[in-house]
Amino acid sequence: MTANCQLQMLIYLAALLLLVKPLGWYMARVFEGKPCGLDRALGPVERLLYRAGRINPATEMTWKRYALAVIFFSAVGLASLYALQRIQGWLPLNPAGLSAVPPDLAFNTAVSFVTNTNWQAYGGEATMSYLTQMAGLAVHNFLSAATGMAVLVALIRGFARHNSETIGNFWADLVRSTLYVLLPLALVLAVVLVSQGVIQNFDAYQKVSLVEPVKDANGKTVTEQVLPMGPAASQIAIKQLGTNGGGFFNANSAHPFENPTPLSNFLEVLSILIIPAALCYTFGKMVGDTRQGWAILAAMVVVFVVMLAACGYFEQQGTPMLAAAGADETPGVAQPGGNMEGKEVRFGVTGSALWATATTAASNGSVNAMHDSFTPLGGLVPMWLMQLGEVIFGGVGSGLYGMLVFALVGVFVAGLMVGRTPEYLGKKIESFEMKMAAVAILVPVFAVLVGTAVAVLVPSARACMANPGPHGFSEVLYAFSSTSNNNGSAFAGLNANTQFYNITTGLAMLAGRFLVKIPVLAIAGALARKKTIPAGGGTLRTHGPLFVAMLIAVVMVVGALSFIPALALGPIVEHLMMH
Repeated sequence: MTANCQLQMLIYLAALLLLVKPLGWYMARVFEGKPCGLDRALGPVERLLYRAGRINPATEMTWKRYALAVIFFSAVGLASLYALQRIQGWLPLNPAGLSAVPPDLAFNTAVSFVTNTNWQAYGGEATMSYLTQMAGLAVHNFLSAATGMAVLVALIRGFARHNSETIGNFWADLVRSTLYVLLPLALVLAVVLVSQGVIQNFDAYQKVSLVEPVKDANGKTVTEQVLPMGPAASQIAIKQLGTNGGGFFNANSAHPFENPTPLSNFLEVLSILIIPAALCYTFGKMVGDTRQGWAILAAMVVVFVVMLAACGYFEQQGTPMLAAAGADETPGVAQPGGNMEGKEVRFGVTGSALWATATTAASNGSVNAMHDSFTPLGGLVPMWLMQLGEVIFGGVGSGLYGMLVFALVGVFVAGLMVGRTPEYLGKKIESFEMKMAAVAILVPVFAVLVGTAVAVLVPSARACMANPGPHGFSEVLYAFSSTSNNNGSAFAGLNANTQFYNITTGLAMLAGRFLVKIPVLAIAGALARKKTIPAGGGTLRTHGPLFVAMLIAVVMVVGALSFIPALALGPIVEHLMMH
């Protein structure tokens, strides 16, 4: 990698880690119900919301009631978002006169945004009205992220409490996540993005004259272009902060109206990981030992840095085909060099590789480059980060509770190795917790592999692949890796807006979200009921380098054993064929 590439990555990591402690401390205060600095301004709003919903925030829930509240809230959100898309043609704030979204696409999109996946089988500016974008998609960008944070906080309480039947109140956790964390951060970021040129308006689409007329496919001269408008900045801010990723425009964060400058690019990619990273410190504060949070964060950072370096390296090497075509792949003052196919010149190889790694390490899924155009091994990096379970930072809330599930597996394996009952944070880890952990880990794996297998066997699904051979297989594998792990990015060479893919990926998103959340809440309830055991001479230290290494090994082994055969049929064999 070039020195410029290394410097950009170093600045990004430094900025991210510097923000972890202050934001993590603030969120711990929010979830513990302590003064956090915004109480005077937002406290009355919070109380008004409780009164309007007839909620007593002091009323605690068992894990089963908590899970039912999560499912009920998500089901209502799914139904309302589906209905909004189906009737948008009769509703206001639709200057382009867009008609109703087809039923299968409306189902897929509703599932996508309710599950925090934000998989988009459509082009936003050609499909969704301003009202649908704001009142439907942007609202669920907040609520799906807040739901993930609420489930995480419930699990943390399971570790922190003892001899308790309850794990908190879902409605209170949902309100506080949205009101005190997501809304203030999104407001600040949206204002900054507007200052950089991200659009925020309700204007009709604008016709502008082309600087240089072009010929269309039929040989007709085109002299005008239609520029889509809309309230983009408010949605872009929460799409990044909430690890949602759904673009206001089809080109997502490669579109100049979503991401116009180097500063907007840096702030947006930084905001993708800032809350998931800071939640590690929140976890440590809430369980009474910040070293535990730093250990989890260290494991995430180690894997992220390795994957980031690998992606940047492979993309900087370019491809033999581009070199044979006469392209100059050498980095220099006038060009970034490497594989620039499918990348914005203003971001280059480094900015594209950084974004691709961050967006798939988190369950964000936004893109500022075409992942389908990455080199085979460069594209393998974001694919494998998703297949690891979206636990290397992961989604807001969901990434950390996924990593904590792996931590339970790690201490269980360590306990078996030394002949001791495994413990984590003073709680014995027994068969029930392991069964629930196995379900949470294996459901996304099952959804990815079964979904991919079915898709390559069904003739109508195979016809949706734009490329034959291993690359076409990679497109399908990437699609189900993305949807099953609630990421939402795509290789994009796959025509996913078909009845088959809208239904199957929708089911994969539901499984990847709720069949993981429910076992996690069951673990939280089981842990809360246990008494806390003082650490002894044989207790594994879960805040040291040995535990960090073991945690990384467990995550990697599960990912490797589950997906190496599939990856060998896709990006690995494509890399060998390329050379």
